[in-house]
Amino acid sequence: MRYRAIAALLVVPLITFAFFTYGSAIATRAYMAEASAQAGTALRLAVSALSGHLNRYEALPALIADHEDIKELVSAPEDTALRDAANLYLKEINGLLKSSDIYVVKPDGETIAASNYDGPASFVGQNFSYRPYFQDAIEGRQARFYALGTTSLKRGYYFAAPIRIDAAIRGVIVFKVDIDMIESSWGGGEYKIFVSDPEGIIFMSGSPEWLYGAILPLTADRIARTEASRRYANARLTALPVTRQRLEPHELMTLAGERGSSEYLVLSHYMPAEDWTVNVLMETSSIRAQARTALAAVFLVLCIAGLAVAVIRQRRARLAERMQMQADARNELERRVEERTADLARVNSRIEEEIAERRLTEQQLRQTQADLIQAGKLAGLGQMSAALSHEFNQPLAAAKTYTDSASVLIDRGRTEEARDNIKRIGGLIDRMAAISRHLRNFARKPNEKLGSVSLDEAMHDTLEIIAWRLKAADAELRLDLGPCPPVVRAGSVRLQQVLVNVISNAADAVEGLDDRRIEVCAFEEAGKVMLTIRDHGPGVPAAIAERIFDPFFTTKGVGKGLGLGLSISYNIIKDFGGSLTAANHPEGGAVFRIELQSAAGLMPEAAE
Repeated sequence: MRYRAIAALLVVPLITFAFFTYGSAIATRAYMAEASAQAGTALRLAVSALSGHLNRYEALPALIADHEDIKELVSAPEDTALRDAANLYLKEINGLLKSSDIYVVKPDGETIAASNYDGPASFVGQNFSYRPYFQDAIEGRQARFYALGTTSLKRGYYFAAPIRIDAAIRGVIVFKVDIDMIESSWGGGEYKIFVSDPEGIIFMSGSPEWLYGAILPLTADRIARTEASRRYANARLTALPVTRQRLEPHELMTLAGERGSSEYLVLSHYMPAEDWTVNVLMETSSIRAQARTALAAVFLVLCIAGLAVAVIRQRRARLAERMQMQADARNELERRVEERTADLARVNSRIEEEIAERRLTEQQLRQTQADLIQAGKLAGLGQMSAALSHEFNQPLAAAKTYTDSASVLIDRGRTEEARDNIKRIGGLIDRMAAISRHLRNFARKPNEKLGSVSLDEAMHDTLEIIAWRLKAADAELRLDLGPCPPVVRAGSVRLQQVLVNVISNAADAVEGLDDRRIEVCAFEEAGKVMLTIRDHGPGVPAAIAERIFDPFFTTKGVGKGLGLGLSISYNIIKDFGGSLTAANHPEGGAVFRIELQSAAGLMPEAAE
């Protein structure tokens, strides 16, 4: 008996050690897999943002290279008048496209015209023959390159294209794109995002202290290849104190810093066209803490279960001893002891059943909580993606119309009108960017940055976006803002969102009908501005009147609507301190009534 007790004392620590050793590994892998899936989503978003930003400019160098002013300049590079004309043209295009720099390089590498010709860091006269993008372009290939500017000392992504005249290459046009805007969006989040080149040097990072640091050893070969292209100019390259390890199938990286070492889960994606790698890092401290907490909870449950079993066994042992001591007692006493033993057995059985039921309930509760968390994440991502798609569809359609029109005008030689269309496209792009900054349906402070907005100007910008939709529906828009259009307290871009959504819905309602009138009226009374949009369609059915502003509720067919427009519009007007209601007109059709605070007497200003 004594030896059995000693053996039991030795087995318990061994079992505990094995439990924590193997259990910790299993729990850590499980939580690592979940964190890897979340970080993978962030990685895909970062890669998509980078690709989308750069692809917008890819075709522009070839288009600029085909311009007559540029061709004349490379044909007579010493002509001062041609240089001045090219400088002004490049500066105008650079301002319109909001790029970093555009410049023209002769076959010997000397820059003869640049958009920053009148700036302190002008590229004119600089020689860039050592740049790989110049070497590729002068050989007749479209080129890409990312580097720190040796003259401007600003990072950028370079697109280069050859300038051809009668099949001969007379120069190179270079288009530099600023990447600071994307990089600034990476800071302060749950993940650390950075971009590294083939030599392992960090070129973009949401953590400024990592910039120009190397996550691979700075060998002589790597340094030589980097210095040959002068990719980082005179920037000081440093090797980061990185240690790599793997927790199958996950890659981990430990980075030492002033405040100690931090371990990160690493996910990477190579972008072959750009020849760089996008990396997303997530600290593992929280993951390991979750694993330890889960393991401790399981261990606690097992301890409670073991204690319950020990108590039961102890009670059974005592009962056996008492039965042995009373073996010679009377038959009546034996009968009572047996009855009591049976009662205790039933109680023990019920206790075991309750313990099993509680374990099952706890397991089901944890699974349900995990399912709800995942469903909430998917719902949030779905709502954000659907909202962005809904708000971008109309400006994109308007931009497509202006693009087609500009192509026809260019073919006809009406360049001024074509340039006006291109400026309008630029305005639509700015509007789309503004919409994306302010499209925060569920996490936006209401009444933020509001100002005075003229309904006349807002309606003018709105009609530019929805003109194509009115034309497609063959609808007639009648506008009556009064002799002095009211001024309201709102946000310009978000108010346009509301007008686009409501008038587009009205166009949908009257499409295909005999009476396709849409009437927009505005008037002011008692410090309030009332704006009504009436169509002559079938009206709002009574059965859906209370649900018309609910998210994802739509009466349109599959693929023709997301059911978000009126919900977004309702929340925007509510943030302005106003109201949006819908009703049926006595003479037929639906009437949407927008009530906003008047800002009469104040000069309209940008509210967003």
